[in-house]
Amino acid sequence: MKHIVTAVCTGTARPFLGAETSAIAKRPREGAVQVLAEGLAPDEQADRTVHGGPEMALHLYPLDHHAWWRTRIGDHPALDEPGGFGSNLAVAGLTEDMVHIGDRFRLGTALVEISQPRQPCWKIEHRFGHKGMVAAIVKSGRCGWYFRVLETGEVAAGDTLERVATGAAEWSVARVFRALVGGKATPEELGELADLAALTPRLRARAAAGRG
Repeated sequence: MKHIVTAVCTGTARPFLGAETSAIAKRPREGAVQVLAEGLAPDEQADRTVHGGPEMALHLYPLDHHAWWRTRIGDHPALDEPGGFGSNLAVAGLTEDMVHIGDRFRLGTALVEISQPRQPCWKIEHRFGHKGMVAAIVKSGRCGWYFRVLETGEVAAGDTLERVATGAAEWSVARVFRALVGGKATPEELGELADLAALTPRLRARAAAGRG
């Protein structure tokens, strides 16, 4: 399965709301961009406690969801931007129910692995100027996901994102999001997630705590 990367996007932390800063507005880059252990170079995350780092090195928010959002909030200018939701990679034809925790992809010359769903935060609503977007993401499962980088390399617009190995086939990103963010997990599911080696340690710990 190969998907064209239509844009590679990075951002810088800018004033966002009062003293808050954010790098959610990612802009397309020209030419090859380095894919390093902690993400694209250069790229910034304003709050490193919830974005960035080795377990959240690259974010992909499916381009397919932009059309759905137009039906919810109208034709907002940010929906014309491939990195409008803070996505580093603009890719169509790939959504949360089609990929799994631990799936590995060749991204340009780099090798990346899906580590976790993205948990939505208030900055999405402030960026778009619409209340209720976080709740809509939780309800619909249109969350996007993060990759960790297993092999560094380079990627440019026009390169491919190709799945080369399937991880936990029973644990799609959509299912993990429903379980841990949507709060729909059974005790048995929490036990499985706590033991899911490819899931980021923070979410494994959350699952273990919920299991009791």
